[in-house]
Amino acid sequence: MADTSIRGARIAAVGTCVPSRRFDNVTETTEFPKDAVRKVVAMAGISSRRLADESICSSDLCLEAARKIFNSLGWEPDSIDALIMVTQSPDYFLPSTSCVIHKHLQLSDDCAAFDVGLGCSGYPYGLWLAAMMLRSGRQKRILVLHGETPSRFADKSDRSVALLFGDTGSATVLEAVDPKDSEEWFFKLHTDGAGYKDMIIEGGGFRNRFCKDSQKYFVKMNGPNIFNFTIKRVPSLIQDTLKLAKIDAEDVDYFIFHQSNQFIIKHLLKKLNLSTDKVPMTLKEFGNTGGASIPLTITQGRLQRPDNRSLKLMLLGYGVGLSWGSALVEVEPDVIMEHIELSNERAMKNGK
Repeated sequence: MADTSIRGARIAAVGTCVPSRRFDNVTETTEFPKDAVRKVVAMAGISSRRLADESICSSDLCLEAARKIFNSLGWEPDSIDALIMVTQSPDYFLPSTSCVIHKHLQLSDDCAAFDVGLGCSGYPYGLWLAAMMLRSGRQKRILVLHGETPSRFADKSDRSVALLFGDTGSATVLEAVDPKDSEEWFFKLHTDGAGYKDMIIEGGGFRNRFCKDSQKYFVKMNGPNIFNFTIKRVPSLIQDTLKLAKIDAEDVDYFIFHQSNQFIIKHLLKKLNLSTDKVPMTLKEFGNTGGASIPLTITQGRLQRPDNRSLKLMLLGYGVGLSWGSALVEVEPDVIMEHIELSNERAMKNGK
């Protein structure tokens, strides 16, 4: 169990980007009977999703989000000291997607760049890594990208996943500040590798490089196991994070859950006695976009700022791995929030 408290970092901007293609689950799904589709939509809470075609990768979405916030901040690319790309839908096996993005953002060759192969829990992990690097005192500005295109590895004929996944990319910039003048952040990170088969793409990696069974190239999910894991682990994750920070749930402005599905989140809220006002959801319009659903909910969850003050957010990632983690952070009033769409035509024009 990794418990960490860190001072000396702040979030300067959060940007998100989704494909412009909107897919209506009820009217456009043809693989299943309409009554079955409506039942899934009602349970999961996903009416529509944003889908990337083959011209759009997670890197394209993250690039657009990063460019948008750089422009809003007025920052030069060579001011970035490190780039962390969190994804389980990389452009290539090699090189790292971070290197591809480094080139297109025209970052300095003094900028460290690396990938983190995490999914649903990846955003808290990425923020933790960046905050730890800033605490070292050598880095001043770090760009954390988290992007996924899970719709592209979901089998359209598999009812357990076909109507769930949407695609998104995000860019979060952190910068170093004087620890004496900064709020303390708290992180709790966990892993249970015994459940690695509960959500898996069996084919295409070097364990099973070329599969005769084409179905092995799509994600397989053990829904009951994932549900039981979530219900078991997330409540204690929240309580342990509050205990680490020595605060109560009332002191947190918003709990930003990974947008797994509505049924799971509502079950958690009931179990934890959390108000729906404190738990924004973006599932209805965007679907489950993997771990990048957390920054997407930050920019699109209609967060309110009473008295224009800082917001205390608990960010909660959980799922594939099995892996789960939290980040309890402060978001100041002047943090820039951006959201844009990327068309397939524009992605092809900007092709690598």
